[in-house]
Amino acid sequence: MSTSRDRLTRRQVVVAASRAQSGLVTTTQLRELGVTRSQLRAEVAAERWTPIGSRIVAVGAADENAAWCAAVLGRAPQSAGGAHPRAALGGLTALFAAGLSGIDGDGLIHVAAPKSSRPLAAPAGVRVHETRRWRDEDVIASSPPRVRTPAAAVQAALWARTSREAALLLCAPVQQRLTTAADLGESLDLVRRDPRRALLRSLVDELADGVHSLNELDFARMCRARGLPEPERQVVVQRAGGNAHLDVRWRRWGVVVEIDGIGHLRPDRWIEDSVRHNEIALGGDVVLHVTSIGLRLQPDRNLALV
Repeated sequence: MSTSRDRLTRRQVVVAASRAQSGLVTTTQLRELGVTRSQLRAEVAAERWTPIGSRIVAVGAADENAAWCAAVLGRAPQSAGGAHPRAALGGLTALFAAGLSGIDGDGLIHVAAPKSSRPLAAPAGVRVHETRRWRDEDVIASSPPRVRTPAAAVQAALWARTSREAALLLCAPVQQRLTTAADLGESLDLVRRDPRRALLRSLVDELADGVHSLNELDFARMCRARGLPEPERQVVVQRAGGNAHLDVRWRRWGVVVEIDGIGHLRPDRWIEDSVRHNEIALGGDVVLHVTSIGLRLQPDRNLALV
């Protein structure tokens, strides 16, 4: 029979193993740590540990990633010895974990798993995607494990509800400096067959050419449709307060167009943008502002001004 000291030591070992998993362990991990079913029942009865479903137990202090960890652990229980994860946050959820902001989620936790890996059934709010393009090197062994940003962005675009949403999810990580067009291109090369493959490839090519937001993609497409010459994009110009990035510029004609999204309405952005654009205008260029809303609602009127 175990002593109180044995029980304390066992709890400490289990809690230590849970720290990298937001205070959670799987029943598989508990068995590997030497915890019997009767010992588990005793800890639950004493309200020291809390079952989450049939395969996960909360044994330590939960953190803000606990729901994500539970979604991953519940699909493919990992060994206590640190075996490489066979499930990870994927798609939009992995992008959120990497720091993506300003995008509305779909309310689901997306988990990626290798094709034919037979992941465990997912509860409400969790969607498991079995993918043929699973590569262990694409998974970051964080807490919880997540797919690297370039691969996650491609996944999010492939799993998106609409092509419009797919384009947004591919552009946003580049715009927010979470990845690069080159890295997206490498991940997209793994996609051999998918109805959106051609669309995503054209978007990556556009991003590599300097377009850093969905609004700029729409603007470039509208300009081509009206026969306007190709401008320079994301041009770096020197100014008194440091370098500035211009969305679009036709150097020959001295015309600059700034595509203003909602973020430009923040007071700090608004003030800085005003000073920057005045400096550019004093340098001889005409600075036109096209709002993202105006581009959607009145494209002809805005393009006529350009």
